[in-house]
Amino acid sequence: MSSLKAVLKHPDDFYPLLKLKMAAKKAEKQIPSQPHWAFSYSMLHKVSRSFALVIQQLNPQLRDAVCIFYLVLRALDTVEDDTSIAADIKVPILIAFHKHIYNRDWHFACGTKEYKVLMDQFHHVSTAFLELKRGYQEAIEDITMRMGAGMAKFICKEVETVDDYDEYCHYVAGLVGIGLSKLFHSSGTEILFSDSISNSMGLFLQKTNIIRDYLEDINEIPKSRMFWPREIWSKYVNKLEDLKYEENSEKAVQCLNDMVTNALIHIEDCLKYMSQLKDPAIFRFCAIPQIMAIGTLALCYNNIEVFRGVVKLRRGLTAKVIDRTKTMADVYQAFSDFSDMLKSKVDMHDPNAQTTITRLEAAQKICKDSGTLSNRKSYIVKRESSYSAALLALLFTILAILYAYLSANRPNKIKFTL
Repeated sequence: MSSLKAVLKHPDDFYPLLKLKMAAKKAEKQIPSQPHWAFSYSMLHKVSRSFALVIQQLNPQLRDAVCIFYLVLRALDTVEDDTSIAADIKVPILIAFHKHIYNRDWHFACGTKEYKVLMDQFHHVSTAFLELKRGYQEAIEDITMRMGAGMAKFICKEVETVDDYDEYCHYVAGLVGIGLSKLFHSSGTEILFSDSISNSMGLFLQKTNIIRDYLEDINEIPKSRMFWPREIWSKYVNKLEDLKYEENSEKAVQCLNDMVTNALIHIEDCLKYMSQLKDPAIFRFCAIPQIMAIGTLALCYNNIEVFRGVVKLRRGLTAKVIDRTKTMADVYQAFSDFSDMLKSKVDMHDPNAQTTITRLEAAQKICKDSGTLSNRKSYIVKRESSYSAALLALLFTILAILYAYLSANRPNKIKFTL
């Protein structure tokens, strides 16, 4: 019912949603028949449906490599996230995980739901990994080793400073960006990007997730670890969990805005990275999550609901981003749109207001200087209400005609009783 209400409120979402649904069905039919590849792609669809869709568009060899890279890191993340595993058991597994991916017989019982299945049947992932070309294997092994060591480090280390925050995000996401850059280069279509700019691609996504997931993470039982840096939140409250209480609403929003402003620093690198991609499929693979990140930050900024419930892009807007993002001009338009949206929410009494505006204006200047914004369709429909009213009137007219037709052709029950 909520999905129907969303479509009625945003009727221009309907066609992109329909296309997304059809694309998902098509992708599921393209799952390979070999048991290890069938498991890997089926699992990919279960742990990240939208990610699976953009992977499907990559060339076959790169698609397989990215699929396995994603699942290996998901498995590593499952070990890190499982709070029931004692640190003295968890740390050695994280550190040695890059070796286990070469072992067809290795598995480790942990995680819940689909992640438990992934860990129980990890031998399928290892079998698929061993079929990748050597260049892909080396890139995946290297990033898994570095990420496992970084995760192990933060098992016993709290995120105190902003530098700690950047370091943690580097281990769990920046390294993903660096690894993907290596895979793209190994495919023969892209230059080898610097670690610095690749790292920013991962940090922008990871920081967005950490901001958006505050309430889910703080309420998790057993308690999950939190990664909002003390250096930021301690300016506003005594304990991180105090942000969720109503009496701290004003301070909570200011802290949230501080966190969003911190994430905005990566936009310039992200736009530079995407502008240099050559392969259209790789471009879409990178661009769609980045647009969803800036859109999510725009929704979260100055929004107390981050501490009350779930704040995320509606499915229709996500479908629209997936459908519409084809060129760098589309990226510039999206970043310009969502930067405008975020900027309109800035309260000049906010402690970080000027820094927020400065970073947004820097992003907007890059988009404007691209020369691609004029006469382009906005990702955010500004007159949606009047547009919706017209489409709703048309929809109800069609439904009324259909109902009248069905009623006229329905047998009259009274006649059959005589």
